[in-house]
Amino acid sequence: QVQLVNSGGGLVQAGGSLRLSCAASGRTFSSSAMGWFRQAPGKEREFVAAITWSGGYTAYADSVKGRFTISRDNAKNTVALQMNSLKPEDTAVYYCAAASSWGTLPEEYDYWGQGTQVTVSS
Repeated sequence: QVQLVNSGGGLVQAGGSLRLSCAASGRTFSSSAMGWFRQAPGKEREFVAAITWSGGYTAYADSVKGRFTISRDNAKNTVALQMNSLKPEDTAVYYCAAASSWGTLPEEYDYWGQGTQVTVSS
């Protein structure tokens, strides 16, 4: 099994930056991809970004392309999400997740972190 721990959330002004981190432990060899999702109050959970463990292939939601960057550190079993040029609409709880195969849908992911709040003020 895989355990995931989110960290790095906080409050930032519009135009600022935050870096989120996700630490993975357990049977990480069985997971082929790590993803970031976010959920704002009253809205469905949406895909933000994903990366493969082995090859570093990445995918991003159109809403964050050019502003967010997903990266991995295989030695530390961590995945990060660098968020630049933040907008108020980025405000949400951000979750990291692990999947046994590549995917961009929440239902394709098997393990989830506890989430971390990101709040962007105007």
